[in-house]
Amino acid sequence: MTKLFAFTAAALLATSAAAVAGDPDKGAKDFNKCKACHMIVSDAGETIVKGGKTGPNLYGVIGRPVASYPDFKYGDGILAVGATGMVWTEELITEYAVDPTKFIDTHGGSGRSKMTFKLKDASDVVAYLATFSAAPEAAEEAPAEEAPASE
Repeated sequence: MTKLFAFTAAALLATSAAAVAGDPDKGAKDFNKCKACHMIVSDAGETIVKGGKTGPNLYGVIGRPVASYPDFKYGDGILAVGATGMVWTEELITEYAVDPTKFIDTHGGSGRSKMTFKLKDASDVVAYLATFSAAPEAAEEAPAEEAPASE
């Protein structure tokens, strides 16, 4: 069963990565609009992109549970989405960046997002953010290794 789950997850991740393929170099330029509210600071405290603190740090966002960045004051709508256990993927971040309020309403929350900026095409920015996140395969392997210990 675990092997079937791992295979299915790997297939879905491969499909997702192909669907959201963007240009990280173009995304780095596009991120200039995002850094008014967001920064990218590594877990070790290294500032990669200095930005605002209105939005959460986006380092490692892909693979992170929704609305889980420590000490950030999230709105009620995105907190409700996070309570579903959803984890950010490239595809979900792309969907969110295009229309945050619609994303919240679609995925279990309600109300407006605090993020007022919308991207027409977020694939390049998401590809850029992916360069600061663990590879999807690594993110999937960690829970699979922990599962037998908890059973």
